[in-house]
Amino acid sequence: MSAPPSSIAILGGGTAGWMAACLLARAWPRTAITVIESPDIGIVGVGEGSTPQLKALFDTLGIAEAEWMPAADATYKTGIAFHGWADDTPAYFHPFAGQIDLHTQPAFTASAQARRLGADVPAHPDRFFLNARLAAAQKAPVAASNFPFRIGYGYHFDAHKVGHVLRAHALTRGVRHLARRVTHVEVTDGHVARLDLDGGDTVTADLFVDASGFRSVIAQRALGVPFRSFANTLFTDRAVVMPTPRGDRLPVRTKATALTAGWAWDIPLTSRTGNGYVFSSRHLSPDAAETEFRTHLGLLDADVAARHLTMKVGRVATTWTANCLAIGLAQGFIEPLEATALHIVQATVEGFITAHDTDRRDAFNTAIARRYEGIRDYIVAHYRLNRRSGDFWRENAANDDLSDDLKAIMSAWFTGRDIAAVVEGRDLAGYYAPMSWEVLFAGYGTFPDAARLRPAAPVADLAGIDALLDGCLLNFPDHGPALARRTP
Repeated sequence: MSAPPSSIAILGGGTAGWMAACLLARAWPRTAITVIESPDIGIVGVGEGSTPQLKALFDTLGIAEAEWMPAADATYKTGIAFHGWADDTPAYFHPFAGQIDLHTQPAFTASAQARRLGADVPAHPDRFFLNARLAAAQKAPVAASNFPFRIGYGYHFDAHKVGHVLRAHALTRGVRHLARRVTHVEVTDGHVARLDLDGGDTVTADLFVDASGFRSVIAQRALGVPFRSFANTLFTDRAVVMPTPRGDRLPVRTKATALTAGWAWDIPLTSRTGNGYVFSSRHLSPDAAETEFRTHLGLLDADVAARHLTMKVGRVATTWTANCLAIGLAQGFIEPLEATALHIVQATVEGFITAHDTDRRDAFNTAIARRYEGIRDYIVAHYRLNRRSGDFWRENAANDDLSDDLKAIMSAWFTGRDIAAVVEGRDLAGYYAPMSWEVLFAGYGTFPDAARLRPAAPVADLAGIDALLDGCLLNFPDHGPALARRTP
């Protein structure tokens, strides 16, 4: 059992740096932790959505929704609505899993299995999951205490303001904040010795956490940790971002709409709607992408500023190198389609604490690398399975530079074999459960052509599922009033 570091220096604030500070201060309360945050460098803020793991983070830290959600303009998120990813298939909703799914998921799996084998039975996922109905009805996923099932949900939020919430919490735990710029990283014998600050001061520590964004000042620049690009399978490398005023109603879903060379997000906040277009600069110029995006938003002639971002998609070879832990964009980035950025930060810091305590550096680095690749494969599948026209989409559909894990899952689906057996047998369920893969394939309509299907009776009690889920829906409030009740 290793003793905790006596001192930690975190280079970079933002959501990732302050999240790390909160978790490290909670695990090692006697450790002196300093966050060095340049006042001249802003937060990238590419995505403003989360997975359900963010709820677990705030629960762990003891920060109530009534405290942080209003402060971060946050709304609830029950999943992601995908529009236009297949020309011949309607939109589908990808729900976060919850306990009530135990009563409906088997019927969905059986229906999808029957349709894969040629039976003309309903198998669109929206019919089978409560979170899809919550999204359609714009209901918040927070029922009264008499509703006995836990609902899985995430959030939409202003990334800058979440960073402020986490910073305030970290400061109450004794974390020190230095608003200074690092001018040099001194490395001795392969380890970080100190950080030199503007004005001549220096910071030393036992452990350095690199949260410096895509610049990766410590891990990649100073220590020379190699970067493993995912560009061979994930073609998107740019984004253009424009906010718009919020609508009259507040959806409880992220919307992902396929466009010419990528996809556009629509994220509802209480203060505005976050919009962005993630695209491939090899297939579309930034100017053309901005024009297409403005047209998509109805802002072609509007005086609304657009912000252009460059994305470095991939991961570092080792997350924990010498006395440096890389997190956030300094560690890696997988495009924001599944809102996994903060999830990876949380998993990295929590996993590091355990690995440090038990002296398991190699196992930790392997586990983090596998997590990145598991998430990458799931996002690659969205592109690989598309059925859209256009060079970008055809190139993705023809891309066979896939991992063995993804090939095995795709083979199982298209040959009618058990997806769960493959996912669990290859130890992939910790990244995406079998249900997530089944919803993805079924939502895309990757079944035999309708003309080849044979008439068959439904294999699920659809009327019973409708009655169950519609009855459950009565327990949930409208989204707006539920958020109002979250105000302290």
